[in-house]
Amino acid sequence: MTAPTVSGKLVAMRKKSDTRRVALVATPGVPLFELAAAAEVFGIDRSDLTPDWYDFELVGTSPETTIGFGMQVPEGRGLDALTDADTIIVPACANIYDGAPTALLEALVREHARGARIVSLCSGAFILAEAGLLDGRRATTHWMHAEALARRFPSVTVDPGVLYVHDGVWSSAGSAAAIDLSLELVRRDFGAAIANEVARRVVIPPHRDGGQSQFIRYRPHTASSKDDDVEHWARRNLADVTVTAMARYARVSVRSLNRHFRSRANLSPQEWLRREKLQATQELLESSDLTVDAIALRVGLGSATNLRTHFATEYGVPPGAYRRTFSSHRATDVAPVDIPQAS
Repeated sequence: MTAPTVSGKLVAMRKKSDTRRVALVATPGVPLFELAAAAEVFGIDRSDLTPDWYDFELVGTSPETTIGFGMQVPEGRGLDALTDADTIIVPACANIYDGAPTALLEALVREHARGARIVSLCSGAFILAEAGLLDGRRATTHWMHAEALARRFPSVTVDPGVLYVHDGVWSSAGSAAAIDLSLELVRRDFGAAIANEVARRVVIPPHRDGGQSQFIRYRPHTASSKDDDVEHWARRNLADVTVTAMARYARVSVRSLNRHFRSRANLSPQEWLRREKLQATQELLESSDLTVDAIALRVGLGSATNLRTHFATEYGVPPGAYRRTFSSHRATDVAPVDIPQAS
């Protein structure tokens, strides 16, 4: 991770790959958490997982850019670094009511038109909106700022209830959701196995879907409570599990199970189960040589035709193309996928 030195400066650049360049933009006074979250995921050399890991560069919007605790961003290439970046990340801004530097806004518009992947974390959505990149698009930000974003930029469809959104550009909710979105980008670039291993090293859950609610209601329970237990049981029995079986296992009605899942994950049990099956499919495509028919049986999607339909709808590519793309990125020290076979 990029880290402060004794002198209070940051290491600005780690160069490894020639194909995946990530530029992390630091505006004056940028909050440290979202900046550090992206640097933690993209800025550490993880070439032990894949030799194609990212180039990473921390970019200040001016030669005098300082961030939290008075640390100064090294001058480096400045905004010129955006011209060859494949992914440009704009983390939270110091004040949502302050305008972003004009040079940054112009650079974001130019690089988006070039085809760069543009990402905002937390209140960084205000900078993308000011640049006009969210006009007519769906986006999210920290729920505390969602109303202000919608009021200030009425052409943006603001969704305050999700973790992250992809609608031409990417945007995330606040704080921990910045890590979720960062891991989703790794998943898109290198596949589920490598993204899960990065999550394991960062010591967070391997995947939270972007549609999951930002709002986590406090409900004390132990690790063996019914909600955790039924989800774990369902994952271990994907080949045969149904929503009715989940309700029976949890000793609740299907209606109660539905309320619980919508409150906990902003998904119906059917939607949750479908996504679990597809994520298991991703992992098996990457880590095994099983046929699509065999995978369909193991994850409970029934047939290869059904699996192909759901997989292409969810990920935009057929299973065979996904396997060809991501099997070459298999990490050598990632634990093998353990998905029980159909009984």
